[in-house]
Amino acid sequence: MSASSNFPLISIVMPCFNAKRHLRQSIGSVLDQTYPHWELIVIDDGSTDDSLGLLHSLNDERITVIEQTNQGVCKTRNRGIKAAKGEWIAFLDADDTWHPDCLSLLYRALCDDPSASLAYCGWQNVGLPGGAGKPFVPPDYETADKLELVFTSCRWPIHACLTRKSAIIEAGLFDESLLTAEDFLLWLKIAYKNRLTRVPEVLALYHFHDGGQASSNKARAAINHWLAQERFLQQNSEVLSILGVEKVKSGMHGELLNRGFECYWQRDLVGARAIFRKVMLQRYGSLKDWVYMLPSLLPLFLHRSLISLFSR
Repeated sequence: MSASSNFPLISIVMPCFNAKRHLRQSIGSVLDQTYPHWELIVIDDGSTDDSLGLLHSLNDERITVIEQTNQGVCKTRNRGIKAAKGEWIAFLDADDTWHPDCLSLLYRALCDDPSASLAYCGWQNVGLPGGAGKPFVPPDYETADKLELVFTSCRWPIHACLTRKSAIIEAGLFDESLLTAEDFLLWLKIAYKNRLTRVPEVLALYHFHDGGQASSNKARAAINHWLAQERFLQQNSEVLSILGVEKVKSGMHGELLNRGFECYWQRDLVGARAIFRKVMLQRYGSLKDWVYMLPSLLPLFLHRSLISLFSR
């Protein structure tokens, strides 16, 4: 009997679209895992860069390659989930990597807390301009304020967790109508009905590249995060009475406002204006907040002129 037969199968779902430059590194981090029993399901989402050629050259019976026309990351991941044979599912994008002990430590945490359905860990951005990107370990969400905390933000990327497949199915898989924040909505729905457990170590690496990435547009990411919260409330209306109106507003509109100011102080004025307009539509914020937000209704050149005038 092989050692791997003593461990449940972990299914790793990897969407791939024109990722040939990074595939070997990402799949290499899977091959280097100390966890002994896994399958890797790579779904090529209509790549045109010969990613498929590289994938078909791999000679490993644990790797399954699925081909499809381009359908977007949510539909692609959902197809991978449906094809998964494992009791547990992990996600790894085709340009990110794991520490060799990532799956082992996440699985061990779930064994130590059998009532948990999702284990998450720390992560780090790699390759940011100027060397930015300090290691980050998310907080422990299993507290008395769990619902409020996860509703505001689940602070781990998609490849920094291991989740029970049945919990993903119960949550309805990824919402295919969202362009970003689809993972946040899924974690939020899972966390609402299931216990979480944390591994306070940095085990997932998010690789920043020069090309366009889903997280590169901060305004779009912030607004889609807000839309995911709205979608969650629509599907779980009782949360409003559980948390109370003020905490819901703070978790939604307050979080969006914070992201708007983050863009503003980084002088991403276009992003800040888009976010501020969304916040104003919710009639949220203090008088001081509105002093900063109201110029977003002006033409961009006038807004820039005002900032320049008051910065002197």
